[in-house]
Amino acid sequence: MKFNSDRCIEYFQKLLAADSMTGQYEEIQKLLCSMLDEMGYAYQVLRKGGVIADLGGEGNALAVTAHLDDIGLMVRHINADGTLNVCAVGGLYPFYCMTENVRIYTREGKIYTGTVCRTPNSIHVTEEELREVLPDFRKNVCVVLDEDVTCAKDAEKLGIATGDMIALEPRFVQANGYLKSRFVDDKACAAVLLDFMQALKEEQITPTKKVYAYFALYEEIGHGTSWLPEDVCDMLALDIAPTGPDQNSDEKKVTIFAKDSRFPYHWGMTNEIRECAVKAGVDYVMDIFTPHYGTDCDTSIVAGHDIRHAAIGPGTANSHGYERTHIEGLKNTYDLMAAYILQ
Repeated sequence: MKFNSDRCIEYFQKLLAADSMTGQYEEIQKLLCSMLDEMGYAYQVLRKGGVIADLGGEGNALAVTAHLDDIGLMVRHINADGTLNVCAVGGLYPFYCMTENVRIYTREGKIYTGTVCRTPNSIHVTEEELREVLPDFRKNVCVVLDEDVTCAKDAEKLGIATGDMIALEPRFVQANGYLKSRFVDDKACAAVLLDFMQALKEEQITPTKKVYAYFALYEEIGHGTSWLPEDVCDMLALDIAPTGPDQNSDEKKVTIFAKDSRFPYHWGMTNEIRECAVKAGVDYVMDIFTPHYGTDCDTSIVAGHDIRHAAIGPGTANSHGYERTHIEGLKNTYDLMAAYILQ
């Protein structure tokens, strides 16, 4: 089975086009279900949000998971001047979203646009000592609406209120094999999984073991896969491998996770995946991610499921910001996942 890079990127862009902040999953879930219907997969939709597709096979089940929820913002309250005071949903830091274009979703279904700004927002009329102050959602960051508002009542008349969701513009760019966008974490990995699922159908291949594709929708806040089907014995998370000065991860390679900020991954299962990488000639590295990283595998373990767990993913720069990976990293992730599932 060969990785279809054009199809994977097409899936990635399709997923990016659906705003899906953690907790606001309806649009992305509907899109995903339509894609699975087109492929011909049976699936179940979880009450809280999330989709589990049956890839076939028999015996003890392996769940391969990739999450579709994005980090974002929520309206905390409306400021006196009609701008919006906001708080983070998931691990979004102010310095990683300054001057980003956003969409505000109201509870009544209206959508407005705006920009994340500092206050004061013009460097030319800001005192020197204020220029160096770090942005802080609680103190000097707001969302400025692209509407004629000058006071809180103006914004309220639009139907904007506390608790409205705010999505950041992904801004997908492709250049020399590099893929730049917000939400590479984890829509790029979900696209890799969907490309594999399409290939299974086209080549009429049935996995040698029972396999579920688990598209979770609450990973960014820690309970994405807290529920599992009873027959799941192993879980493989597809998630980004953050790059950094002390990291082995590389944007053109797939990383096999040895440990994250919570605990080591299952020794035996991780060794099996590593052996698959060696036999298949996959370009891989092993890496450890601390102090602020975890996957949905951790969620399932903490929830008390008696499973083995492992994680792999493409090296990715600028995690939780404007992220970047490489098509070779996605290919190596695909090849390793396929080798493990079909061994």
